[in-house]
Amino acid sequence: MDELVARITSNVGIDPATATKAVGLILAFLQKEGPADKVAALIAAIPGAQEAITEASSQGGGFLSGMMGGVMGLGTQLMGAGLGMSEISGVSKETIAYAREKAGAGPVDAVVDSIPGLSQFV
Repeated sequence: MDELVARITSNVGIDPATATKAVGLILAFLQKEGPADKVAALIAAIPGAQEAITEASSQGGGFLSGMMGGVMGLGTQLMGAGLGMSEISGVSKETIAYAREKAGAGPVDAVVDSIPGLSQFV
């Protein structure tokens, strides 16, 4: 996780705590919305991923994000973590690119393709 957070901090320009929370929210979203077997392989390939998911999930996302599902709900949670649209795009792209490096393009693309609307953001 440290490698991914450092990459996001450098390339997107956000602080490590925010980057960690954002990655946790994104991975939690994938875990909730994607095919369980493929998401499990993706999470297992990223050191510290499950811990980031647990931490992000324990902080909650507020009432509105709980009502909104899918990609829009994730966007609301990420904005609630203090990210703007360009930062959300940057963090999402870095996270998925890193996941492809660690878990392989096939499993990651299968997860992305299984979630309506996600491919346009990553």
